[in-house]
Amino acid sequence: MQSARFIPFRKQDIIDMCSDELNNSSEQTSFKQFCDLLASLIHYDYHATLESLKNNYAPFDPNSDTRSLAPVSNDQKAQCQRDFARDFANVLNAANFEVITNQDLQDALSEESLFKVRLEVEFDDFEEVVFYRRGESQLIETITSFWGLRKKPLHFTNYDRVAVFIRFKDKAHFDAKNKTPLGFEPSSTIVKLFQNVPKADLEMLFPNSEVRMRPIDKVIIGSSALIGGAVVLITKLGASILLLFALFAFWGGFRSEAVEMTQQHFITFAIGMGVFGSFIFKEWSKFKNRKIKFMKALSDNLYFKNLDNNAGVFHTLIDAAEEEDIKEALLAYTFLLKSKSGLSAQMLDEQIEAWFKTKYKCELDFEISDALEKLTRMRLVTCTNNVYSAINLDHAKTILDERWDNLFQYN
Repeated sequence: MQSARFIPFRKQDIIDMCSDELNNSSEQTSFKQFCDLLASLIHYDYHATLESLKNNYAPFDPNSDTRSLAPVSNDQKAQCQRDFARDFANVLNAANFEVITNQDLQDALSEESLFKVRLEVEFDDFEEVVFYRRGESQLIETITSFWGLRKKPLHFTNYDRVAVFIRFKDKAHFDAKNKTPLGFEPSSTIVKLFQNVPKADLEMLFPNSEVRMRPIDKVIIGSSALIGGAVVLITKLGASILLLFALFAFWGGFRSEAVEMTQQHFITFAIGMGVFGSFIFKEWSKFKNRKIKFMKALSDNLYFKNLDNNAGVFHTLIDAAEEEDIKEALLAYTFLLKSKSGLSAQMLDEQIEAWFKTKYKCELDFEISDALEKLTRMRLVTCTNNVYSAINLDHAKTILDERWDNLFQYN
């Protein structure tokens, strides 16, 4: 499995881990002050991104509770959707999410579900669909069948976080299909965030997924109806049916002996038909109840996996992207600060990844280019002949202090 870019430690944990790498307590105190300044500046930078996401999403936010000053034209709405999709993808990338490929989505439709639910998705309803994931692990779940008599282990890939971006087609599309959208508006865009989603069950995150019976469920219900129906026909209607066949044979000239149908025969036949009808209704109700049970299992499962929806997702993802940026910058700065002669980007990358692997038993693909780009832009490192060096802590704090003061003077 390919190493992930996501750093699976909290920002405060990374600060403590980096502080432990420094030489003395005074340097550690100065480092933590530097961390606070760096985090505040990165937080300020992301505030503009958050405002852009909120403004561009507003024209098609399905949960909006505010008034609009002026109507938004279709061209303006389309531009907002494009700008929103761009910013949203950038934030997810900064938060170290990976795009889930179309092949992964197709595999999800064919793999065995952990929740014993078969879903069908109408992909034609979507103008654009993008799934993102972060944190991947291989897990084992015990699946029971045949009323708990059979148990087997199921190995599956689990995603710690899954973000969903879906844009629906316009009203003309649904009118042409004579279909009424349920739970969403044509041309709208929805974003959702989920946790602990098995790869095989990605289809349950689609807003238009519908529960379908699995083949085994159809066999169980069908065989029960067939056997039960046969028993009812033989025990309740056997004699009456034979008598009716004989009567039709006499009327058709296939039988010479007359058949007499008494009132008792008709009453018995009517009672038998009533019993048979009630049995059919019972089996049909069984089918409906089983489908309702599946839908409840699906909704219960989604209830605990759903983290946030629509505009609320922005705050969660902005915070995640902010934390990843801070962690990456702090790690790169710390290891450069420890190096007396400086390091190339590749050497720095290898040192950080080896440090995580040996000291914290964690394998990851550190985003060295992002970290160095941030540090260079903030003038916290220098680069000579592709060798990077960190400026000393006191100078770094002075630079960050000046930048913070300039921001307030500008405002």
